[in-house]
Amino acid sequence: MAQFGFENDIHSILKLDMPITNAPMARWQRKASSSNTSALNGLSPGKSANVSLSSSKTPSKTPGKNKKQTPSKMGGDRFIPTRNSKQMDVASFLLSKENDYCFDTPSKMGGGFQKAWSMSLNGYNIEDAKILHLGGKPLNAPEGYQNNLKVLYSQGATPASVKKTRYISSTPDKILDAPDLRNDFYLNLIDWSSRNVLAVALHNSVYLLDASQGDITLLMKLESEDIYICSLSWTKEGTYLAIGTSDCKIQLWDVYNQKRLRSLVSHTSRVASLSWNDHVLTSGSRSGHIHHHDVRVADHHIFTLTGHSQEVCGLKWSPDGRYLASGGNDNLVYVWPRMQEGTTSNSVQCWSDHQGAVKALAWCPWQPNILASGGGTSDRHIRIWNVNSGSCISSLDTQSQISSLLFSPNYKELVSAHGYAHNNVVIWKYPALTRVAELKGHEDRVLSLILSPDCSTVATVAGDETIRMWKSFEVDPVKKAKERLVKSTSSVIHQSIR
Repeated sequence: MAQFGFENDIHSILKLDMPITNAPMARWQRKASSSNTSALNGLSPGKSANVSLSSSKTPSKTPGKNKKQTPSKMGGDRFIPTRNSKQMDVASFLLSKENDYCFDTPSKMGGGFQKAWSMSLNGYNIEDAKILHLGGKPLNAPEGYQNNLKVLYSQGATPASVKKTRYISSTPDKILDAPDLRNDFYLNLIDWSSRNVLAVALHNSVYLLDASQGDITLLMKLESEDIYICSLSWTKEGTYLAIGTSDCKIQLWDVYNQKRLRSLVSHTSRVASLSWNDHVLTSGSRSGHIHHHDVRVADHHIFTLTGHSQEVCGLKWSPDGRYLASGGNDNLVYVWPRMQEGTTSNSVQCWSDHQGAVKALAWCPWQPNILASGGGTSDRHIRIWNVNSGSCISSLDTQSQISSLLFSPNYKELVSAHGYAHNNVVIWKYPALTRVAELKGHEDRVLSLILSPDCSTVATVAGDETIRMWKSFEVDPVKKAKERLVKSTSSVIHQSIR
């Protein structure tokens, strides 16, 4: 009942056919009352009230003409704005403010002043306001008007608030079958040339994959089924491939002529690791010996490095060619200087911090004195070494066997391949060693990984007999265009490898 009573009061207030009786006295009424009181005080007893009222007016310029009195009506000069009948709140507000002393009479208010007064109080023009609008075109918001209740997803982000984040796909770009791939932790069965050709060893055969065209060719196959491929390594120019075998030999192949150039014999056991430094090929064998071969001369074996007591499964020359890093099944990491004629070669550093076989070795491209090493199942640690000082800069427990490491120069990250128990690939931010992404997909331990020549893709080979290519390091197109412009004068772009 109280609700109906309130609505009746509102409707009675909005009626325009009768004066408002319970409202405060209007300004014109107060003026008339005050003028009547002053006039009555100055009247003689014999004169009428009408004469007194007319005599109190200011005389006109023409005394002889009759004066016309402006008729006075109750509520005749009240300002009633045109409004929608459903705007109850606005109507009530206007009625309550109409007789406020601080406002001038409505008759003096022009259209522009009324609009400014309405915009100042309500934020919009009363003449254009509507509570419900069921048809026609929507009303346009005033110029410069901002809706504070606008939902976030309808607003365009400002450039300052936009933070570009790199997307790393969790699925490989390509998956290739690799039947008869040997599931041996100590072997190095994949390498990627500077001419974008991927070499893969499958048992006793070597296949070449042209990553640009997608063509796959058989380079060579050993005659005996009992002999298998143990290691692969491309020259810097990407034209020759060194192949280490289980019968203690190293074969050199001219890839584009598909011709074997020579066979190097010096080891007494299988050759599990290879690494080039200009014309010198370094090889590591199960005996623990490391041999330097000068492939330009007939007597190729020029030096032997002795230090490891078990199989040498990791060999990497530094980018500047000053140092050779070697890792073995004896849990040791050696750093050897570049051999000079007439000098004996002793190791620069020897670290025994790892508790498992060290196959994973990687030199930092932008810091030539930094070496990363990874331990096997008994160790599972990544260790970062400073070759100059011999100190371990940082160490990280990955909780998984580490089979391979490499640095990605595009984003300055470290990539690790893992066997038992995670069988995955992890991208770490360098030097913080915080996890950036994890690449899963292999069903068996990852044996090796290698980076593409443009440093945008990493290829992994695993015991599940698959090769997966992960495009995880693509450079921003703007940055790539700038780098290409800088290198255009000094670099040679190979349009075709054949």
